[in-house]
Formats: sequence, C-alpha cells, structure tokens
Amino acid sequence: MGETVSHRGLITVCVMLATIMQALDTTIANVALPYMMGSLSATLDQINWVLTSYIVAAAIAIPLTGFMVTRFGRKPVFVVAVTGFTLASVLCGLAVSLDQMVLFRLLQGLFGAPLVPLSQSVLLDSYPRERHGSAMAIWGVGVMVGPILGPTLGGWLTENYDWRWVFFINVPIGILTVAGLMRYLTDTPRNVKASFDWTGFIFLALAIGGLQMMLDRGENLDWFSSTEILIEAGIAALASYMFIVHMMTSDNPFIDPKIFADRNLSVGLVAIFVGGLILLATMALLTPFLQQIMDYPVLTAGLVMAPRGIGMMAAMMIAGRIMSRIDPRLLFAFGLALLALTLWEMAYYTTDVSQATIVRNGVVQGLGMGFFFVPLSTITFATLDPSYRTQATSLFSLMRNIGSSIGISIVIFLLTRNTAIMHADLAGHVTPFNLGLHMPGLTQVWDMTTMAGKAALNGEVTKQATVVAYANDYLLMMYLVLAAIPLALLLSKPGKAPGGAPAAD
Repeated sequence: MGETVSHRGLITVCVMLATIMQALDTTIANVALPYMMGSLSATLDQINWVLTSYIVAAAIAIPLTGFMVTRFGRKPVFVVAVTGFTLASVLCGLAVSLDQMVLFRLLQGLFGAPLVPLSQSVLLDSYPRERHGSAMAIWGVGVMVGPILGPTLGGWLTENYDWRWVFFINVPIGILTVAGLMRYLTDTPRNVKASFDWTGFIFLALAIGGLQMMLDRGENLDWFSSTEILIEAGIAALASYMFIVHMMTSDNPFIDPKIFADRNLSVGLVAIFVGGLILLATMALLTPFLQQIMDYPVLTAGLVMAPRGIGMMAAMMIAGRIMSRIDPRLLFAFGLALLALTLWEMAYYTTDVSQATIVRNGVVQGLGMGFFFVPLSTITFATLDPSYRTQATSLFSLMRNIGSSIGISIVIFLLTRNTAIMHADLAGHVTPFNLGLHMPGLTQVWDMTTMAGKAALNGEVTKQATVVAYANDYLLMMYLVLAAIPLALLLSKPGKAPGGAPAAD
C-alpha cells in the first residue's frame, strides 16, 4: 500500500518537472549541434562528444541511485540531483570552448541520472497500489514524450533565440522543482552504515561505459575495423562477465541478485529494453527521412512528428484509467500490436508519402507506445518487495537507455550499409540500353552524356536506395515488436488482495 501523502498532487507536479527536464535533455541538444560547432570551434566528430559525454555519464550513474538513497535518504539525493542538474545546465549555456562543454555535459549527465528512477519511485510510494496505473501514466508522459518533443523545442529555441537557450530553459524548471521538493517531499529512512560495493560498481561502470562508447563511436569509426571499438567492446564484455560473477559470489553485491527472482521484474526489464530499442530508433530514422528525403525544414519536421507525442499522452491517460477493469497484460500486447502495425505501414513510405499519412501513423504509433508503456511500468513492480523499489526503478531506466542506444546504433548502421548495397544494385540497371531512361522528358533531366545529368541521376538512385534501406529498418523493428508480444504470457497479473492492495495471481 502506498504511503499516505498530504500533498500528493504537488509532489506529482514536482517529480514530473524533474522527469520532463531530464527526458528533454536526451534529445533537445541534438538539433543545436551544428550551431554549437561554430561557437565552440569544433569539428563534426568533436561536437558529437557533447552528446556522448552526457549519455555515458548518465548511464554509469543511474545504478548508483539505489545506494545513494539507502545511505543518504531520498529527499537529499533528489534535491541535490535537481540542483546539480540545473547548475550544470547553466554552465553548459555559458560554455565558450568544447572542453568546457564536454565537462559540463558530463556533470549534467551525472546529476541527471537519478532523476527518472527517483521520480518513478516517489510516485509509486506516493500512490496506493490500486492507483499505480494512473501514477505510471503520469510518469510515462514525461519519460516518453520528453524525447519526442525535444527536437521540436530545441529547433524552435535555436532558430528564434540562441542554442544556449536549449540549456537555459532548464533553470526556471529546476528552481520550481527544488522549491517544491524541499517543501513537500518526505524523506525515507537512512542506513548510515550501508557499505558500498566498489568492486561491483567499477565492473558495472566499465561495462556500461565501454558499451555506450562503442555504440556512440562505432558509426564514425567503421565499427569493428577500428582498434578503439574493439578495445571498448572487449572492456564491455569482460567487465560484464566479471560483474555477474562478482554479483553472484559477493556477500554484499552492488545489485542484490535476489531482485531478479521476481519474475515480473525480470520480464519487465527485457520488455522495456525492447521498448527502448523502438522508441528512439524510430525517431532517429524518421527525422532524417523527413529532412533529407522529403526536404522538410527542421521546424516542419518537428511539427509533423509532434502528434506522435499527443497520441502517446492520450493512450497513457486512457490506460491509467482502464487498467483496473482490463487485464494490463492485454493492454501491453495491444500496444505492441499497434506498434507493429505502424512499423509495417512505415516500411511502405515513399518519397510521395503525404503529411496526413505521416501524422496519422504517428498518432497511432503514439497510442501503441502509451498502451505498451503504462501497463509494463505498473506490472513490472506489482509483485516486487518495496525495499527493492529504488534499485529496481534504476535498473528499469538503465535498460530503457541501453536499449535506446543499441537500437539507434543498429538502425543507423543498417541504413548506411543497405543504402550502399541498394545503390549498387540499382546503379547496375542504369545503362544506355535501359529503355526506361529514354522516356520523353527524362533525357533532359538525366542526360547521361553530361556531368550534370549523371549527377542528377546518381542523386535519384541514392534517394531511392535510401528509401528501400529505411523500409528494411522498419521491417526489422516490426519483427522485434512481434517477437516481444509473447512476453505478456510470462507476466503475472496484479490481482486484488485483501484490503484492496494488488497482489500477483
């Protein structure tokens, strides 16, 4: 049963502000990178460290949340995290060199890491268990919609003001959040004698850091043909193995292996990993498709993608209200089915696809993500001992982030590779003997006797090859989503226990 909270509404607002602030920053800076390059005198490869430093720092720091709450209490950790994140945002906005920006983004990632798992934990504790579905719907709006709205908001701020406002926008949100948390959030018991498993943490940090560096740098360094990528992959694999061995044999491990005995949590971690693969990977594909293939301006592309967030918010609110009457496992499977349907439709996008089709598909895809995410966020923790809650929410956020990183890396790699393959295949049909190239009107545009004509024809071949490569990526994600639907059979339904508290069937 959740604790009785006299200011539940105000606490919800505070933790949602913290969640949205952190979730926005995972994508809001992306569109500002070209503008940062000039101000910070950085190359394209160097400026990517602005994103890499934040992602790696946040990923490494997320698992620390459970120990910090145990040792120092939830309220101090939450307040310090929001304060540090806000100050680091100010420093990012004031940075005058690439070195400063990377350092301040590292700090932003370290302080921002606890915000999402702490927000989820606070909401689960603040609401009675029969209202956990509604609580997770509210929390999911910030976590899932933030990354979607980030590019649109970032593009608007950059075009109308300055790229530095991408970071300064966090200041008023941070101040309001800190004030609310200090006033209304209650603290949790502290164990000042709690010991820290440095060995386990170092192994886990090396594993996560190596994996994130490999995923982020792989595309630019041609993956495993690069010595750096081989080293990072080796570090990630070896550290992961050492962490698992240490966790299973240590008396006081960094992550208690007993937590994985809860079937709902274990299955939920796998499911949210798949969700992470799909959520940001589809955005990573759709954004360049709209801008490079369809020639949409940045702001127009953002506006066309925004309805996806509207659909997601609507589904989350609906799912939160009907979960007490409908088996949440059915909603989970229904959400994945909607996702698969939209990905199948996206596989048939061409250069002639209409804005109305993109918007409609985006809304349905948002509905699918909402119906998938809210039931999953509720069922995952429904049968878990509350003493493991903060540690479990940290793992939940970590698996979602790792899934997102892996998903983006895979689809971009396949997009590049399949574009080259399809270009070679299509170019093989471009010969003087192809009657289709001699149709009236085409010879004036694609005149193979002139350099301009050859360039125009090559550009069209490249565009069509890229469209086919996009289709292959969407089909791959559709198969992944379909493969995840049977996970619903492995989850236990939260049922009514005596006293109104849910319990697993």
